[in-house]
Amino acid sequence: MSNLKISGALYFLAGSLALMGIITAEAMYPSVYSTFYNEISDLGSTKPPNSIIHQPSASIFNVTMFLSGLMSLVASIYQHINFRKWVFTVPIVLFSLGLIGVGIFPGNISPYHGMSSLLAFLSGGIAAILCFKIVSKPFKYFSIVFGIIGIATWCTVVFTPNLIVPYIGLGGTERWIVYPIMLWLTGLGGYLMNKNIV
Repeated sequence: MSNLKISGALYFLAGSLALMGIITAEAMYPSVYSTFYNEISDLGSTKPPNSIIHQPSASIFNVTMFLSGLMSLVASIYQHINFRKWVFTVPIVLFSLGLIGVGIFPGNISPYHGMSSLLAFLSGGIAAILCFKIVSKPFKYFSIVFGIIGIATWCTVVFTPNLIVPYIGLGGTERWIVYPIMLWLTGLGGYLMNKNIV
């Protein structure tokens, strides 16, 4: 396969694995887990003090986040060989490193988990927006919109949390930050694997 197709396959797998890993960890959580109240990272471990770790959910979540980040990082190297657009490569690499950090540092490891999550959230949204540098329409429009959704939701949580959180919860709000980025990453993979791409 070409560098571009390898990159696309890895991005596709990274996004798919992250989403399916979250779903599987939620399904196997041995006690009540609420997508309204619980943050996604609670699957790996809740925040200190009195952190709670449930298996096998924690291992599933941590391993899939690490592997997704690693695949995205390798994919970013391959896509950069083809496009050589640092303006896109830098944020997508930072996003990948953030995912790896989330997998290595569960929620009970402060402040590294928070730093990794923040890096993934913001860099992922920025990468989705700047993806227009390497893709064509209509996908570049979808990329920009999904990136804006992720960053705008994060900004809302930080600066005006009462605007969204009371209605869909902290867990639901966080998913509006994370899921658009993961869906975009999967779409980017499909786009780059397209044999007709130029």
